[in-house]
Amino acid sequence: MIPTLEWTEEGVKLLDQLRLPANVEYMLCRDYQDVARGIKDMIIRGAPAIGVAAAMGVALGVKRSQAKTRTELDPEFDRICATIAGTRPTAVNLFWAVERMRRAYLAAGDDMAQIKERLEREAKQVYAEDIAINQAMGRHGALLMPSEGRVLTHCNAGALATAGYGTALGVIRAAVEMGKRIEVFADETRPYLQGARLTAWELQQDGIPTTVITDNMAGHFLRNGGIRAVVVGADRIARNGDVANKVGTYSVAVLAKENNVPFYVAAPISTLDLTLATGELIPIEQRSPREVTHIKDVQITPEAIGVANPAFDVTPNRYVTAIITEHGVARAPYEESLPRLAGAPKGVGGAGGAD
Repeated sequence: MIPTLEWTEEGVKLLDQLRLPANVEYMLCRDYQDVARGIKDMIIRGAPAIGVAAAMGVALGVKRSQAKTRTELDPEFDRICATIAGTRPTAVNLFWAVERMRRAYLAAGDDMAQIKERLEREAKQVYAEDIAINQAMGRHGALLMPSEGRVLTHCNAGALATAGYGTALGVIRAAVEMGKRIEVFADETRPYLQGARLTAWELQQDGIPTTVITDNMAGHFLRNGGIRAVVVGADRIARNGDVANKVGTYSVAVLAKENNVPFYVAAPISTLDLTLATGELIPIEQRSPREVTHIKDVQITPEAIGVANPAFDVTPNRYVTAIITEHGVARAPYEESLPRLAGAPKGVGGAGGAD
């Protein structure tokens, strides 16, 4: 799999996902402002990948600093963190990564060379951990997938949305590696077409049979198309198991429940926001109307028409069959199972409501 992002001596390289699948190109971020633009403009997207990019952006900002002392660096470090954190409001991994880098900074001492080395090492560790987490998540989730048949997914929660391997697509990859014969149905995911452009491209590279459908076909295929499971990613999960994910996920979850198809969410522990009691408290990013009115440079709507463009919606926990994490699988009541998994050792499932 082509790397989604990479730390280099020249800067942070981001795979430009706006150019896929036609072109495989990288954006070289030479400073933290470039990384922030890459996150905000969706050059890189997907909650885990955003978290890794954020960690690298903070480390790059400190590396490029001309400050001679920690006292000089302190206010600059705060600006770096604020700039990175201000890019996208819904994906909690972004804020988790910034706070992790802040803790590393506070623990780094006063020597400037050691501070820079410490933050670079921490960012690389975030990257390595993300891949290991996704592989662990895949092992847990693969056991829930059917031995054969069709699985529906929405948006892109694969290697492109992480440092590698993927969350929802990681579950599918692991199931295929176990020998399960799975065919994927991928919602196109308007308006950014992450399913049609990214999920389809990823799975095609892996040789996993994939069919792209428009978002409004999901109900038809859940009823008549032999879909045996739905698996999606998440950008933030509240303490009660309400899930924020790409807009359109809620509709798929309702349709899945109506048709007795299990609906699984795959997300790392860093996506949990146990400070929020319910999903009603999750901020929903509103994006540019142009993403709806245009496909690339072609306008598809009347001039000056009103447009609403929320990037995410919230799926209430009653529609979620289970939440797959690197620590195990959480089931209702999520108020009990999610905090228990969040405190469990890596790779170890919880008891009573989690497995």
